[in-house]
Amino acid sequence: MGTITRTFANNITTSGVFKPTAFNNASFDNVTAVPSGAVTGGNMVLLSTQTASSSASISFTSGIDSTYKEYMFIFNNIHPASQSNFTFQVNASGQTGFNETMTTTAFRATHFESGVSASLDYKTNIDQAQGTSYQVMAEQINTGNDESCSGTLHLFNPSNTTYVKHFITNLSAYMDSTTAHNYFTAGYINTTSAITEIDFKMSTGNIDAGTIQMFGIL
Repeated sequence: MGTITRTFANNITTSGVFKPTAFNNASFDNVTAVPSGAVTGGNMVLLSTQTASSSASISFTSGIDSTYKEYMFIFNNIHPASQSNFTFQVNASGQTGFNETMTTTAFRATHFESGVSASLDYKTNIDQAQGTSYQVMAEQINTGNDESCSGTLHLFNPSNTTYVKHFITNLSAYMDSTTAHNYFTAGYINTTSAITEIDFKMSTGNIDAGTIQMFGIL
């Protein structure tokens, strides 16, 4: 057995799998480029940013189309003008009023700042069963200078005209009772029409401050 063959054999297990010792930095010295398609991964493309300033709502009425199969919205320090819930609704193509039918589910993890209590509970008060209301993503955010909510909403394949439109949200909120809340909401918008617009607002009063970014996910 030659040296090269013996070295090669010593780096393979009896089941034909390369051992970790078969690879080192020198193994890849001659690689100058990765072939097209050999490695794939998603990219986030920033499409729009809006900043609230005593805003009744923040709407994205363009840019949601068939270009991307997933859209992500990032909420940064959404601060209400009065104690309120942070919510959203959508319009299907050609529709107005932000009142599409949804079926949703929601749960919440909670921990008080004082450490006296913590909980994990299903939120029957904010889920919907074929409802047309704005969907709550975080509750009872107060007006203290340090109080706000932040998080994400993912809207999947909004331009598809075969299936309903799924979404998930995850927000961290500083609630009025000096409590950390982590809200998880998911559901589907029960229409096969394309979703083209989305609106964010507080259930009471304005969005005093904060930014919302819309990304397309490749």
